[in-house]
Amino acid sequence: MSNLTDMEIFARVVSAGSMSAAGREMSLSPAVVSKRIRRLEDKLGTRLLQRTTRQIAMTEAGQGFYERVIAILASVEEAEAFVSRGSAEARGNLKVAAPTSFGRLHIAPYLGQFLDANPDLSVSLDLDDGFVDIVGDGYDLAIRIAELSDSSLVARRLAPIHRILVASPDYLSKHGEPRSIQDLTENHVCLAAANQDPWRLVGPDGLENVRTIAPVRTNSSEVVRECLLAGVGIALRSTWDIGPELREGKLKIVLPDYRASKDVGLHAVYPSRRFLPAKVRVFIDFLAHLYGPSPYWDDGLDAWLTLPTTGRAVS
Repeated sequence: MSNLTDMEIFARVVSAGSMSAAGREMSLSPAVVSKRIRRLEDKLGTRLLQRTTRQIAMTEAGQGFYERVIAILASVEEAEAFVSRGSAEARGNLKVAAPTSFGRLHIAPYLGQFLDANPDLSVSLDLDDGFVDIVGDGYDLAIRIAELSDSSLVARRLAPIHRILVASPDYLSKHGEPRSIQDLTENHVCLAAANQDPWRLVGPDGLENVRTIAPVRTNSSEVVRECLLAGVGIALRSTWDIGPELREGKLKIVLPDYRASKDVGLHAVYPSRRFLPAKVRVFIDFLAHLYGPSPYWDDGLDAWLTLPTTGRAVS
C-alpha cells in the first residue's frame, strides 16, 4: 500500500503546478518532493507525471490516480473532523465555481446567511461562464446550468430552469411580434452570446435548432441582457435572469409555444466520492432549500410556466 504522505505530496504537486511550489507549501525541499514522487511511481510501477524544464503534466494513469487520491484525502479530512469535533462539522474553505450572472444574482446575496449558519467555513466563489475543470482546478463543487451528460462527476439537481423567448415593448412596437419560427429567423434580430448559439427550442413540432443573427456579437450573456432591455432584439433568457422585468412589463414573452428544453436544470456538480465532505454537503443542502422545485425567481409566472404550449403569453 502506498504511503499516504506520498499521495498527499503528489496531489499538492498537481494542484500547485510544480514541485518547487508544492515544496514551499509543505515546507519541503524540491529534491525531497521529487524523491517522494519517484518513490510513489516506483511503488505503483507507472509514471504519474511528465516532467519538462518548465512544467509538469499528468499522464493518463496520473490523472486517474489523482482523482482517486483527492477523494481519499477528502475522506481522511472528514474522518479527522469527526474525531476532533465529535461530528462531521463543516469547516475550512469551500471553493465554488458558478456562472457569472447567476452567481451574482442568486448566490452572492445569500452568502452572509450561509456563513452565519456555518461560522467555521469560508467561501471562495469564482464566477465563470465556461465549464471549469473541477478536479484539475481544485474546486469542491461547481454550479452549472446545463443538460448534463454522463461524466465521472456527481450532480444534484437544485432547481428547474425555464428559458423563454422575450423582447422589450419598444422592440415589438417597432418590429411587431414574430408569428412563427420562420418569421423569427427571417425578420427579427435574435440576440445570443457565442456559447448560446444555436437555440434549441421545443415547440408544437418538437425540437428545433434556431441559428441567431444579430448586429451585436458577444461572449457575454450580460451584454445580451442589456441589449435586450435596450430594444435591440429578441433573446432566449432564463426566468431567474429576467423574472422581475417580466413582472414589471419591461419585457414580454413572444412565441410562448416555444421554450428551451426542460432537461436543462440547475445542478451542483462535484467529484465522485464515497464520503461527501461536510462543507460541500451543507452548501448543497443550503442551495437546494433556498431554490427548490419552485424557485423564488419564478413567483408570479405560474400562469405560463405550469402550462404546456398554450399560445398565450403571461400578462
